[in-house]
Amino acid sequence: MAKIKKGDLVQVITGKKQDKGGDRGKQGKVLEILSEQNRVIVEGVNYVTKHNRVGQSQRGTKTGGIETMEAPIHISNVALVDPSTKKPTRVGHRVEEQVKDGVKRTVRVRYAKKSGKDL
Repeated sequence: MAKIKKGDLVQVITGKKQDKGGDRGKQGKVLEILSEQNRVIVEGVNYVTKHNRVGQSQRGTKTGGIETMEAPIHISNVALVDPSTKKPTRVGHRVEEQVKDGVKRTVRVRYAKKSGKDL
């Protein structure tokens, strides 16, 4: 089971410090997970400029030019943020039994290891 999912709040834990132009310490939401490459795209982190070829759409408007967009970061370089303390934390899983409509189910639940609270 994945420790980081789409929509989670994560913090960058490696790289240059924020005051030196880097991204370490920045927090953002996970926009996309690229599981084959073990990478994540985080909102507002690791911006790159991309040059796209200028063209025309069907209506005649110009497309292309220079765009800034988020580039993927390796999943080991980000840590999940604990919602109560707003600090990076490790994630664990535990098996719980839930009763729904009279049916017992075993469910794996994510929790923050340092604080012990559910995420």
